Amino acid sequence: MQFKKIHLEKLGATIELTAFAPDGKTAEYHAILHIEARGESFQQQLRRISLAEEQLMAQADLADAKPVFKRFFLSDATNQRPLMPQDDTCTISYIQQPPLDGSKIALWLYLQRGTEVIPTADRLQSTIVRHNGYEHLWTMGMMIGEGSSYSQTQTLLEDYEALLEEHEMTLEDNCIRTWFFVRDVDTQYKGLVLSRWENFAQHGLVPETHYIASTGIGGNPSDPKAIIQLGCYALKGFKPEQQRYLYATSHLNRTSEYGVTFERGTLLQFGDRDHAIISGTASINNQGEVMHEGDVVMQTQRMWENVETLLAEAGMTMNDTAQIVVYLRDGADFEVVSKMFSQKYPDIPTVFTLAPVCRPTWLIEMECIAIRSAKNDEYKEF
Repeated sequence: MQFKKIHLEKLGATIELTAFAPDGKTAEYHAILHIEARGESFQQQLRRISLAEEQLMAQADLADAKPVFKRFFLSDATNQRPLMPQDDTCTISYIQQPPLDGSKIALWLYLQRGTEVIPTADRLQSTIVRHNGYEHLWTMGMMIGEGSSYSQTQTLLEDYEALLEEHEMTLEDNCIRTWFFVRDVDTQYKGLVLSRWENFAQHGLVPETHYIASTGIGGNPSDPKAIIQLGCYALKGFKPEQQRYLYATSHLNRTSEYGVTFERGTLLQFGDRDHAIISGTASINNQGEVMHEGDVVMQTQRMWENVETLLAEAGMTMNDTAQIVVYLRDGADFEVVSKMFSQKYPDIPTVFTLAPVCRPTWLIEMECIAIRSAKNDEYKEF
């Protein structure tokens, strides 16, 4: 993994970039773009981050790379989303999770080089990536504007499952990763949990089989009537044994033991690399108990320990991590937590957002994606 920070002083922007680019093979890039607030309007900040994105794409080592998905972290999605231009380069999510550096917008991009990338490929504006017999389906920003958190989750999952069927996939066999962003998570999360549990059971996803790596976190969709926003990643063309779930039972318990339905992490093995997808992870022990209530420093340290243990189960370390998203319940904790991250993981692209975790006593949560070179001769290369 190669790490780079690009400071664009005139734009007041910083690009944090990781590159996994083995010679002669598919290259993967994760970038997180930050801008200085400078007391400017949203339109002014949007212009600067757009120019920073243009400069990123003009980098010589990103020649021919194409975006697979983008996530915009916004401070006021309802008002800001209508001000943003149409972007058909890939699937995109726009979510109100205010960046905690004082700006109104931050951006996470995932790019690839050496694959066929097809944007706006279906009725939900998914991105399809094809290469070497694999078909990757990225579908972001799904939401509806009516109903309860229970019924919205039900409708969104059923619509996504119909989309998977159109792509000759199923939820149980092909969906690798989900994100559920929940308006007012303290009161609306329960409806999501129940609806997802029921839906998954209909597809044979029960404690005795498996669930799906996921993050369920506070976040406001741009439609003020939407309570849930869903994003998903699915994969076709792989052997079942290429996917293995990560448990870290020394530190974490099965989520079904406290009534929710997701896997702690997923390891995907390809001929030339491994991907570890780590779900939203907080300060919890293997009894399902919140650790270090009220202490964000100790919660951060336990969260790191949990994530590092999951990665170790995948044969990886944090040095293989391509990006991190950190969710904080209290924005006042940003200064101390960001300093901790900069000391422990100074090179990894990281964005800090205001997004309450699904239990009120959890002060912090993080998710990440890691990539490591591997030689798995029984599988096709990525």
